Amino acid sequence: MSGRGWPYWMATLLVAALPASGSYHLDSYGFGSGGTANSSSNNYRVNGIAGDAASGTESSSNYKVRAGETHTKEANVPIVAIANNASWYNKLLVTIDPQSNPSDAKFAIAISTDNFATTQYIKNDFTVGSSLSFSDYQTYAGWGSTSGVYVRGLKASTVYSVKAKAYTGKFTESPYGPVASAATVDPELSFDIDVSATDQSTSPPYAISLGNLLPGNVINSPQRVWVSLDTNGESGGKVYLSGQNAGLRSTTSAYTINSFTGDLSSAAEGFGVQGASATQSSGGPLSLSAPYNGSADNVGIADTTIRELFTAPDPITSGRGSFVLKAKSQTMTPASSDYAEILTAIASASF
Repeated sequence: MSGRGWPYWMATLLVAALPASGSYHLDSYGFGSGGTANSSSNNYRVNGIAGDAASGTESSSNYKVRAGETHTKEANVPIVAIANNASWYNKLLVTIDPQSNPSDAKFAIAISTDNFATTQYIKNDFTVGSSLSFSDYQTYAGWGSTSGVYVRGLKASTVYSVKAKAYTGKFTESPYGPVASAATVDPELSFDIDVSATDQSTSPPYAISLGNLLPGNVINSPQRVWVSLDTNGESGGKVYLSGQNAGLRSTTSAYTINSFTGDLSSAAEGFGVQGASATQSSGGPLSLSAPYNGSADNVGIADTTIRELFTAPDPITSGRGSFVLKAKSQTMTPASSDYAEILTAIASASF
């Protein structure tokens, strides 16, 4: 047909249906290139952690936020503390803060002496090893709860750093937490003696005069021998005593008033040592060893054998003890002014 054209219209109708049921309705089910952020309805919500960050992480020098479902299931990062509370040379106290992880969570602790340029691990027997096995992961209770545990077998005078991680099931292990540090010290033993009627510091030479030994009388030394003992030895320390002549020896008369263990009051003559005191400010405790812990006129022998006089079973601070000398002569004892004995005191510690 020729002539003028007629107008022509075409209409298009697009129809779409969103997923829905009688109870639920999903407003959008397209994720596009970046996922949905905080999609929600009156009763449900999808948080923006669904998906992974396109690049990088949100972080600072101390904290980091990572995207994705895996990271929401990770165990909470624990905090570990390490301390030297009593001048320890071979151990340190380690305590874990579980940071609200459940009671069945397990923790592993890494340890280092070079700020983790080299890493070792605290094993399940609380020693240090070069490898970490599954059995080395312990629960909070296994790590001593609030009391912590002692990590043993450490080097003296060394700084140790620790950090901990946790897991609560498959694919849930946390990163290591913050680092804490403490140092062991050197083994220590300090020993001193003084001679005085009262507890005070004196200087050598050390000498005690018994005066005249009247036959049949037990004579006590007017002064005491005082000993001081300090040690961080894990099994404490001891003080020993020995005598050079095994009694009071007179060179002039070639006679010895022999030392012995027993009651001087019932003996004809003799010489011996009796403990007088034993104290400390902490640790130990310091105590007198038999037979030097007698009373009245009971004494312990001071001969050429080195014998234990004081003992402390644990590390001790400001241990202080004293002993007196007792002697008795008889009518038949040769008179002389040179009766003498040289006593030697020795201290040791068990590290």
